[in-house]
Amino acid sequence: MNTPLPTATTPTASTAQLVIAFAIIYVVWGSTYLGMAIAIETMPPFLMAATRFIVAGTLLIAVRRALGDALPSAQHWRSAAIVGSLLFLGGNGAVAWAQHWVPSGIAALLITTTPFWMTMVPWVVGSSPRPAWTALVGIAIGLVGVALLVGAPVGATVTMPLVIGSLTIVMAALSWAIGSLCAKRLPLPSSPWMSSGAQMVCGALGLGLAGVVSGEATHLEVTTISLRSWLALAYLIFIGAIVGFSAYVYLLRHSTMTRVSTYAFVNPVVAVVLGWLVLGEPLSGHTLFAGMLIIVAVMLILRPGPPADQRSG
Repeated sequence: MNTPLPTATTPTASTAQLVIAFAIIYVVWGSTYLGMAIAIETMPPFLMAATRFIVAGTLLIAVRRALGDALPSAQHWRSAAIVGSLLFLGGNGAVAWAQHWVPSGIAALLITTTPFWMTMVPWVVGSSPRPAWTALVGIAIGLVGVALLVGAPVGATVTMPLVIGSLTIVMAALSWAIGSLCAKRLPLPSSPWMSSGAQMVCGALGLGLAGVVSGEATHLEVTTISLRSWLALAYLIFIGAIVGFSAYVYLLRHSTMTRVSTYAFVNPVVAVVLGWLVLGEPLSGHTLFAGMLIIVAVMLILRPGPPADQRSG
């Protein structure tokens, strides 16, 4: 029998550590929207993501090994292959592919179904009690807030590519939720950094294969990649992947999936604020109201619910 991962009640997970980890995935992952937009200006999406995660994963494994962490076992690599494929290829890669046909506003709205999946999947498979009503209300309010924030063009012409792309994004959110659940249940290295590195390397291999199959490799010209894109890729590797994903893996071990999933609501807010600060994009009262709704949603989701025995059934 595998040793269970630490839970939210594990005493080694201090309040300060949890707050810092949440702040990282809120702010850092929110900033990666801007980083990815700049990186793919002159880089193909699949191969950019594959490069990002193979470099970040290899560095994490090398550094942690030098610091004394044990290398992943064969069993750990099998788990990392499952989790990495679900998170990076089925999650990030599928969204990148779908956005060839799905407007960014609709895509951003569909991606925020992630908290719903991350709340419902553990309950459906019997690994957590029925979600508290405050969490469900928070998810609903969060979806409304994000819909207002991105201003999704609900009147967009319905075409088969749009339908297929939209369903792909919803399935990508489900893939991310299942991958996150697997990361809590499957045997992985005890070090969150070594675990992150193994998952990234496995996910990067899948993304690289997708880049080859989609034809990106045949059209890649390294000499045409701008310095601006290289710098954005460096940020995505060292800050977005190494720092951000390590914090995510840590939170999966020490908090609930519902609470961790609140990043999907906060990230668009951070992205909008950064767009205002860096790119000079407008920040209207409409946007601020949507941001307030999202903050209320996160507070409801993070609010402790009644004891589990009062929510079972």
